[in-house]
This record gives sequence, C-alpha cells and structure tokens, in this order.
Amino acid sequence: MAIQARTEFASALNQVCSERGIEPEVVIDSIKQAILAAYRKDYGEPEGIVVDLDPATGEVNLQKGKKNVTPSGFGRIAAQTAKQVILQRIREAEKNAILTEYSSKVGTIVSGIIQRIAGQVITVNLGKAEGIMPPAEQAHNEKYYVNQRLKFYVVGIKEGARGEEIIISRSANGLLEGIFKQEVPEIAQGIVEIKTVAREAGSRSKVAVASRQLGVDPVGSCVGQKGVRVQAVINELSDEKIDVIAYQEDPSEFIRAALSPAKDLQVKVNEKEKTAEVTAPDDQLSLAIGKEGQNVRLAHKLTGYKIDIRGKSGLPKEVEAKERKAQAEAKKALGVIEEGLKASKLSKTNDKGTTEKSSAKGDQKKPADDSVSRKISQPVRNIDDQTISTSDQDEKTITEGTKGTEGTKGNESTESKQSTTTSVPPESPTPSVIKDETTSNNADGDESS
Repeated sequence: MAIQARTEFASALNQVCSERGIEPEVVIDSIKQAILAAYRKDYGEPEGIVVDLDPATGEVNLQKGKKNVTPSGFGRIAAQTAKQVILQRIREAEKNAILTEYSSKVGTIVSGIIQRIAGQVITVNLGKAEGIMPPAEQAHNEKYYVNQRLKFYVVGIKEGARGEEIIISRSANGLLEGIFKQEVPEIAQGIVEIKTVAREAGSRSKVAVASRQLGVDPVGSCVGQKGVRVQAVINELSDEKIDVIAYQEDPSEFIRAALSPAKDLQVKVNEKEKTAEVTAPDDQLSLAIGKEGQNVRLAHKLTGYKIDIRGKSGLPKEVEAKERKAQAEAKKALGVIEEGLKASKLSKTNDKGTTEKSSAKGDQKKPADDSVSRKISQPVRNIDDQTISTSDQDEKTITEGTKGTEGTKGNESTESKQSTTTSVPPESPTPSVIKDETTSNNADGDESS
C-alpha cells in the first residue's frame, strides 16, 4: 500500500516501491535494520533499542522503553551506512519479488534474449530477471548466439553460485507441449489432450494425442490444414522432426502406432512384464527400428514398453547384419585363395618350361647311352603298374615316376606318368622313358665326372 506523499521522503519511498515492484513496508523495515546497524557500529550493541520511523516524514527516533536515546548528530553519522544497507535490502527485496513471480511460472513457456555465453552456461534476459540455461538443458543440435530470441521452458528455481537462480530449458518435453498449446487452440481449450511425449531434443519427437470431444480428430487438430500448425512448432524447435500419433488404450495398437512410419506390424504384448515382441516385414524392418535405433527408442519412451523387433524371416536385424558380414568376409577369403592358386599354377608352369629347356640342352650336349638307344620290340605292358619291359633284355626293367628322379625332377616324373597313358608304337621308343633315362644317365655322368 502506497504512503500518502506529504513529504519528499514519502514521495521517494513511493517511487522506489513502484519502480522495484516491492511493498513500502519492506523498504521501511530495511531502513530500520540499517539504522540499527549504524548505531551498533558507533555505540555498541543496541540492547532494547527500538527504531521509530515515521513513513510520512522520514523522521527517526531511537527509543529504549519510553526514553528517547537518539544521539545528537546521529543522522549525519549514520547516513552513509544506512544508505548502503537500504540499497542492499532493496536489491534483495526486488530479487525475492522476482523469484516469487517466476516460481508461479514454473512449467510454463517464457520468451527471452540470450544475454551472454560463458563457457557452456547461457544467461538469458527474461525481462525483469535473468534465466540460466545449463548444458543439460540445451538442445544438442542448436547453435546459440548473443541477442538470439527464443522461447524457453521454466524448469524451476534452484540455489546457484549467486544465490537462487531461474533455470530454463530448450530440451525439456514441457517446451514441446507448451508450444503445441500456444499453436493449437483445441489443446489450449482442453478439447484435445497431449497424453505422452517422447523426445530426443533437436532431432526427433513423438507426441501421442487424444480427443475429449466426439467428432474431433486429435491428430488433424495438431497437424492443421496443410500442416501449418505442426510446422510452426517445428520452426520454433529449430526444425526438429515431430510425429503426431493417436493415443490408443489397447497397448498393442498403441505400440503399432508408436512405431510409425513402419506398417503391417504384428505386435505381441506382455502387459505384466511391460514387454512387446514386434514382427515387421523385411522391407519395413529398417523403418521400424529407425536410424541408429531412434524410432524404437522413442516408441519405448512413448509407450513405456520394452520393444523387441524382428523381421518376418525370424532373425533380428542385428543377426542378419552379422550373417551378411560373415558371408562377405568368406567371399573375400575365397577370392584370396583363388588368386593364390592361380599364382601357384602360373609359377609351376614357368618352372616346367624352364626344366624342359634345360633337358633339351642336355640332350644336345651329351650322346644317349647305349642302353637307351636299344630298340623296344614290344608295346608297353602293365600300364597300371607303370612298368615297361623289352623283349631283348628282360634283365632291365624301367620304372617311371617314382624314385629315379630327385629334387627338381618331380615335375618331369609327373610328365612321364602322363605320357604312359597312351600306347607306344613297336618300333618307336617312348619319349618320356628316353627323357627320364637320359636325365638319369646325365645325372650319373655328372656324378662320375
């Protein structure tokens, strides 16, 4: 209540109270406390001293009982001290008045301008007061800068480094609900109700709505004609994606709706354990799970059910991915093996050519042994045993492809075995036998030399 302004003191008192938004009684009490503090400083403990302040004239008297104990010149001595204390008390009273005002705004939306950014803590000018937005209350994809105007959700009033502080948020679910209430008249009027909200601030949100009035489409009311209403909310939240779905009492239907945009889902619910098994067509499995599992996470938050999603093939998406990865690795390993076999075959072919050239040169340099030059009068017999006999000398039996050749002759022995699979004409010596024996004789000659 304002004091009748008969004097300059009363006028000043009324002006201070009006500008600061505080009661005159609070200011007068602050002045009395300041006068007592000044008296204590100069005269000791004021036991039993009572300050009598006339709010109309500003006259001060110190009373002890019925006796006036005001020191002479006390006003001049205590003026400066009283002034400082009065200003301090006025600031405290002003702050308390603001905190009281904003305590009634907890859970509502307020507008503000970013005033300063110190590290990760953002200070916002809310008009009469300052709000603090800590890192936990910030949307991760939003870029903040000084003088940026935004809407904030009032979380509450908490004790901080500078006393009590107003905590505001851009990531709270309440911000989404409050903006919908501002943009959708049906929500403000109570015709449409927001049942639950699941939000990953700055990325994507899901909102379940229900109608309290027959004939009112809750989803259509929130989306608006051509999506203008929901688009206004999206713009206010820095292009955060928003899915508006109809709330369902049936848990299976609600879970099916919460997993949109995936379609044709089969849902099996365990209400006791709050779990759900969802089977999705193979072409809808990725949509149901969402990017990095975001869609199923939001559906879990929205419905309160733990959701397990599988494809119709019966395998979870994670298992299918592991199998595809294993198949790809096996295919890659098979390719490496095939390349190795090709390289090995090419190496053997090159070694064979080199060996044949060496053998040909040896045939030209050294004459064939007499035993090799003998004519073979009979065709090869006992092909399976790979043994060749001659009719002139039974004492000599030539056995191919075994122990006669050593070291690099292994490939030549294999060639000899392959040569014996065809019949040799009577008067023509077997080339493979000649080559083996020539090689053998050459080896003997080398050893003897």
